[in-house]
Amino acid sequence: MRVELFDYPLPEERIAQHPASPRDSARLLDLTTGGLTDRTIRDLPNLLRPGDLLISNDTRVIPARLTGRRGTAKVEATLHKRDGADTWRAFARPAKKLRIGDRIDWVDGFSADVAAKGEAGEVTLTFNHADADLMAALHAHGVMPLPPYIKRPAGADADDARDYQTMFAAREGAVAAPTAGLHFTPDLLARIEARGVRHVLVTLHVGAGTFLPVKAGNTDDHAMHTEWGEVPAETAAAIAATRAAGGRIVAIGTTTLRVLEAAARDDGTVPAWSGETDLFITPGYRFKVIDLLLTNFHLPRSTLLMLVSAFSGRERILAAYDHAIRTGYRFFSYGDACLLERTEQ
Repeated sequence: MRVELFDYPLPEERIAQHPASPRDSARLLDLTTGGLTDRTIRDLPNLLRPGDLLISNDTRVIPARLTGRRGTAKVEATLHKRDGADTWRAFARPAKKLRIGDRIDWVDGFSADVAAKGEAGEVTLTFNHADADLMAALHAHGVMPLPPYIKRPAGADADDARDYQTMFAAREGAVAAPTAGLHFTPDLLARIEARGVRHVLVTLHVGAGTFLPVKAGNTDDHAMHTEWGEVPAETAAAIAATRAAGGRIVAIGTTTLRVLEAAARDDGTVPAWSGETDLFITPGYRFKVIDLLLTNFHLPRSTLLMLVSAFSGRERILAAYDHAIRTGYRFFSYGDACLLERTEQ
């Protein structure tokens, strides 16, 4: 499909620079009623049914943005995918001036060598620390990798270190937050569970590739970056039990949806699973698992806008986005949300 079909005009003032406070006070555009209904996240428990299954992503964002020097030249790097105990792929600036074998010093005693170069500013970095020692060094010297549309001239601040993690965050490895989960609070989850809705977890370590625009003119020419995910046996069993009882599967966010669709068999069953996925969902895709999707508003011409268009119909999604813009909804990572239902295309 032509990428231009997924474009829309967005005033800059609609891009949220800070999250709603409290988190569950964010607005919610409900597309499950046949129309467009303005609600808030606090209404979500009443939109779910006893016997539904709510699934969230428990990945935790790491401080993956580093600033250092190659000789006297400044280098910035955002890690986006772990390749080994001491090796990560990263988007670097200025990548063109880096050569294989160059050493980048982040601070005294913490450095990385350029092991390989890829396209679009990607490099592979081999650190002089590994595993837990490397993670400790990132926590000491890295910063939260906010997306570029959240403007922080001095870098992420102390509030972002808290605000850019979901309440479900437990397993370190993401370099971008699963942002639909940012709306949840312990009280909201307790109200959902009191409604008779079960909650289980999956993991998808979100990569910084989620920030990249689709530069190709046609979706067939776009290559997704791979991400690591896992569906635990408990979650697989809960999906099977919910399906057997006639309940709905509700995904908190596109990352949850993607890992479940990656794990699913052709008949719609979901086994326990772990591995890497580069699943790219565009209109025409046949969903196997998810019935409802809670998700934020996504960037123009992005893979995530294509995904929600596949889930609920491109024209319906673009009409909803037009309504959201006209009525003051806040967009992107720190913005408001919408609740979508699967529409057979």
